[in-house]
Amino acid sequence: MSENKITYIKNDILDEGYYSIDHKSGLRIFVYPKPEYASAYAVFGTKYGSIDTRFKRSDRVDFVEIPAGTAHFLEHKLFESEELDAFQRYAATGASANAYTSFDRTCYLFTCTGNFKENFEILLDFVRHPYFTEETVLKEQGIIGQEIDMYKDSPEWECLFNMLAAMYHKHSVKIDIAGTKESISKITAEMLFSCYETFYNLSNMALAVAGNISVEDVLEVADRLLEADEPVTVERAFEEEDSSIVKAFVEENLPVATPVFCFGYKEKSPSPNRSVKDEIAKNLVLDVLAGQMSDLYKELLDEGLVNNNFSTEYFRGCNYGAMIFSGESSDPEAVAEKIKKGISDLKKTGISQEDFETVRKKQYGKTVRAFADIDTVANSLIVSHFENDELFSEFEVIKEMTLDYINETLDSSFEEDCAVLSVVRSK
Repeated sequence: MSENKITYIKNDILDEGYYSIDHKSGLRIFVYPKPEYASAYAVFGTKYGSIDTRFKRSDRVDFVEIPAGTAHFLEHKLFESEELDAFQRYAATGASANAYTSFDRTCYLFTCTGNFKENFEILLDFVRHPYFTEETVLKEQGIIGQEIDMYKDSPEWECLFNMLAAMYHKHSVKIDIAGTKESISKITAEMLFSCYETFYNLSNMALAVAGNISVEDVLEVADRLLEADEPVTVERAFEEEDSSIVKAFVEENLPVATPVFCFGYKEKSPSPNRSVKDEIAKNLVLDVLAGQMSDLYKELLDEGLVNNNFSTEYFRGCNYGAMIFSGESSDPEAVAEKIKKGISDLKKTGISQEDFETVRKKQYGKTVRAFADIDTVANSLIVSHFENDELFSEFEVIKEMTLDYINETLDSSFEEDCAVLSVVRSK
């Protein structure tokens, strides 16, 4: 068995760096030491999310289709064992543990101020040793069914997925991460084992640790507990998505004090792969257009159309993307019209050099500040690895960004026939 290959990557701006380790098991491990911190944070992730409902293993001939919500269901079940579940084990060590499933990944994590190696052993142990039975799967279907109902009562969550369903004809991003009661009823223990063997192969995973830890401690545990998997690659398949939207307006009635809205512009030709430059450019455009220093935001606030919950986001992933404005408003339709006019006016004048420099400096400062949080650092290491990026690449991209590129991004975004307004309000 080959030895571990360790590379140190330093950022001169921050005067700190991290270790990238090609572990002999086939797993990529990242260690970002911050010895001045009292705590440590570890996250073990797989490139497997809610949108991965149709795929093919490199060692198989046929594509497999699985029910929506399987990735999230598997995340829940992995904490179980024949004896103590992982949460009970962490409770005994004093660590705080959790997990999450997003559209494109599933991650298991813990944070602790002591007993790091013991907690790290628990993480590697339960993630690497699945335990499912038909009886426990049936029980979990009821539990997750209740969770689905709970999210149905969340105005913000419903508003977002109503918008996505109005944007996308076929892409699985439009389906709730937890799936539906109907879809999860089709999940079996055999199906969970099959998905586990496909996506929880170490070649499809990554591990990141940040905080008061050392490379030696991480490798001592990893070398002892991680055995190599036969490498497997996964080919994902998505149905061809029409560039048009399904409908421009969708409304749902839930008991809310103030109506909730999501107003978004679907990208007609989103890339299957992330571009850091494109992502930063679109976030800068959103900041100029509707950030807290913008004329549009001040106008919406002064007229009482939004409150400080108003936010913008460039929402993107594999074969999907949207520029989104969301918040609370007594008149969501008026907010959407104001945003449309703001976009039209900005496209006519273009973004000024002064506004560009303001938002670029703001983004640069935000990026620097993010490295003070070990949770953000560790999760960003996982994300950047899965998207074939390097953690510090954002600094150089912001530095080299030009006004011309920002204005080109503005001109090619916000196509009027791709706008969707989703509203949740009381009857």
